[in-house]
Amino acid sequence: MPEPLRQFSTPFAAFRGGIRAAWLSVFAYVLFGTYIGIGALAYDFGFSLLWVCLSTILVWAGPAQVILISALGGGAALIEVAIAVGLSGVRLLPMVVSLLPILKTPSTRQRDLLLPTHFTAVSMWVESMRIAPLIAPERRIAFCNGIGTGYISSAMIATVAGYYLAAKLPLLMTAGLLFLTPISFLISVARNSRQLVDKLALVLGLAIGPLLAYRDVDLDILWTGIGGGTLAYVAHRVRESMR
Repeated sequence: MPEPLRQFSTPFAAFRGGIRAAWLSVFAYVLFGTYIGIGALAYDFGFSLLWVCLSTILVWAGPAQVILISALGGGAALIEVAIAVGLSGVRLLPMVVSLLPILKTPSTRQRDLLLPTHFTAVSMWVESMRIAPLIAPERRIAFCNGIGTGYISSAMIATVAGYYLAAKLPLLMTAGLLFLTPISFLISVARNSRQLVDKLALVLGLAIGPLLAYRDVDLDILWTGIGGGTLAYVAHRVRESMR
């Protein structure tokens, strides 16, 4: 990690450093490809450009946004759509819970955590967990807000581009672009797995997930995370106790 990234004289300098880190990350370009697909999807379902841009800012989770657009576009009831989007967002809660203790200091106000909490998505969480510990604690919130702003600006530009390119993009290409985010997340998690418990959780998740999907189990991703993570933690505790 470059030394200048670790020290920022002001919160604004940390915020700019976060934006720069976001745009130098592969996630910015993965999100760009993903949100081109989301913009095209919204166009195909007849939503306005303003609506899809607002949904990008407010939902800020690609899978949940795909559920929102496809469910509303398919005529589903609002309460059903709300429940589906809410359940999709549950997967981000552990990321928020693990990130906030790194950002908090004794002088941190609760309202200062609202924006990084909203920005916490797969891409922002991976980069923040990797970089934030290297930064002075009082600058971490501003830095993470910069990362979130950098990623969401990439997504917004791509949403607009995808919306206007929708008539020219083949359906298969749109689906492929939407698939970039989970693939990039898998690669990043594999790269950042250092301890045996992390690697074991990843392997178990890759084994359990397809099995649950094949069996058509509801909330398969949620149960994969809970099952794989719990089994990995139990194995880690057993291994530690035997030392």
